[in-house]
Amino acid sequence: MPEASRKGDQAFRTIGELAADLGVPQHILRYWETRFPQLKPLQRAGNRRYYRPADVALAQRIHRLLNQDGYTIRGVQQLLASGGGAEPEETEAAPRPAPAPALAAQNSNFPTEELRAIRSLLKDALDA
Repeated sequence: MPEASRKGDQAFRTIGELAADLGVPQHILRYWETRFPQLKPLQRAGNRRYYRPADVALAQRIHRLLNQDGYTIRGVQQLLASGGGAEPEETEAAPRPAPAPALAAQNSNFPTEELRAIRSLLKDALDA
């Protein structure tokens, strides 16, 4: 069991503790701070970061959205900016974006034949 998990739920976490809990390198958390303005840990002397419980919860949510739910950085940014910062369990079930094949099947105007022709042309150009 990680060292950080022995801390209380309301305890602040260092970047090393949070990184170990999430299973990501510390530089990933620093990168997320540049991409998600909602993630703002306290910074003490020497830029030592202390993540509050709300920061920990947000980092866990970002990690889940990126690594389990398949969102892109931009997708998570849009979700958080649109007020989707709350956990889905705390809000009513939000509609999830449909995967691309489902969109193609739903939309009879989807140009699948055109896309196949373009793919074939690109393949031929790469093979040449």
